Amino acid sequence: MSTKPTLLILAAGMGSRYGGLKQLDRVGPGGETIMDYSVYDAIRAGFGKIIFVIRKSFEEDFEREVISKFKDKIEVKVVYQDINNVPKGCSFNPEREKPWGTNHAVLMAKDVINEPFGVINADDFYGRESFEVLAEFLNSVNGKQNQYCMVAYRLQNTLSENGYVSRGECFVDENSFLTNVIERTKIIRKGDNIVFQPNENEEKTLAPDTPVSMNFWGFTPDYFEHSEKRFIKFLEEEGSQLKSEFYIPTMVNDLISNNIAICRVIDTPATWFGVTYIEDKSMVVERINNLTKQGKYPTNLWQEDLENL
Repeated sequence: MSTKPTLLILAAGMGSRYGGLKQLDRVGPGGETIMDYSVYDAIRAGFGKIIFVIRKSFEEDFEREVISKFKDKIEVKVVYQDINNVPKGCSFNPEREKPWGTNHAVLMAKDVINEPFGVINADDFYGRESFEVLAEFLNSVNGKQNQYCMVAYRLQNTLSENGYVSRGECFVDENSFLTNVIERTKIIRKGDNIVFQPNENEEKTLAPDTPVSMNFWGFTPDYFEHSEKRFIKFLEEEGSQLKSEFYIPTMVNDLISNNIAICRVIDTPATWFGVTYIEDKSMVVERINNLTKQGKYPTNLWQEDLENL
């Protein structure tokens, strides 16, 4: 059995600020989506399998627009995030309409992943170097337990020019292990400073090189068992709420604070980019065109022989 790491791509969300199924937007010169570049970089980095978490309702569009392009290049599976997919015996408010966020999405893959795996957002461009360091870490923890990582980006490399963003500020110890992730909201560049709003009437500054989480994680497969136990508790405490969310950083913080797992924070100077607002799309197209002109990517990702990369 292959021990190559797996990449889990979270693609079930619809962009509330952006509108529409932004994961299927074409941004590359050959009509590629941002996901195409993530899969391409993952193949180059040595990942052996790609698993997508999607909603069942856009399965056909997803197969046609995304998976069909590279399913002959790497093993691909699809799992579905559904509000009714909860552990046996658990209940929740019947008026709730949406699933419970990113860590609930991760749980959808618990029956199809048995090896170290990475987790990324579908609509974020992370860069080749990030996949390489993630693959290196995942290969190093093969056969181990409770050893995780997060590839952290520098805040100044993750902002949108078109509005506020939210980022998870990462706190690390002297050995670069994560001690906490705190969600910062309404982050924006103001003159020479980067500020956020801890509440409506207050602004605080953040250093440009503050490490932040862009949902680029690496886990050993025991993470699923921990997550399911914590999700059962979460539903008992917050299942009646219509807007409660079960996020990855919340889960990781819980495991760290209880000394169950450790999470190494890997710094990257790479520039993250994504489509938070519809106005961001032209910037993404321009940056990918520039990377293509520099020879970092071919004009059409899937027309070449990936065996020779």
